Amino acid sequence: MAVNSNLPAQDTEIRKYVTLEREASAEFIEKKSVFIGHAKPVKTDEEALEFVKKIKEKYADATHNVYAYYLRGGAMARYSDDNEPQGTAGPPVLEVIKKSGCDDCAVVVTRYFGGILLGAGGLVRAYANAASLALEAAHIVTYEEYSVYTLSCDYGEYNKINFELEGARAIIDNLDFADKVNMRFAVRKPIADALIRKIAELSGGKLTPDFIELRFDAEKKG
Repeated sequence: MAVNSNLPAQDTEIRKYVTLEREASAEFIEKKSVFIGHAKPVKTDEEALEFVKKIKEKYADATHNVYAYYLRGGAMARYSDDNEPQGTAGPPVLEVIKKSGCDDCAVVVTRYFGGILLGAGGLVRAYANAASLALEAAHIVTYEEYSVYTLSCDYGEYNKINFELEGARAIIDNLDFADKVNMRFAVRKPIADALIRKIAELSGGKLTPDFIELRFDAEKKG
């Protein structure tokens, strides 16, 4: 899954970006209170607040809809206890987000009160647990910086080049078998130069992939 290259990297040296893969929710019961954690990747303050609004409308009958969101490496971070005792709900949710390393995400925890008081410590643990479950359900994914190239080669050269691409765990975006084999592929930036040199070596210096752009992408699995 590719993401736009203008997304921020959490570490400017190793160029990684950690966020959520999808919107998801999870729930559990603590002393008859139902806690439902909802998590979603968001890129702006407006998107985060829209997500909060959507959950509040869907669970308008809930006792509390606590939220927290964290954007652009902490440049924007907000939370709300939503009438729970101060500091027992929103801050624990925000802290879970921070500790997960996840950027550009929002979490809303819905609570249906079950009639048994949890106490300050119990609330902190319950809201933190709901946030953790929501992030787990939404799947935290790490994106790395990839270099994107295009290349045209003869059929006789394709198998050798494809072997190198597989060894480098390159992501093949497009493959067209016409008069020549035309491909577009992405490879992790730290090993891109070595791969390009290897392709040139295999072709006797005839082939040099054309660099297109940088982007953040999830590492190829398998």
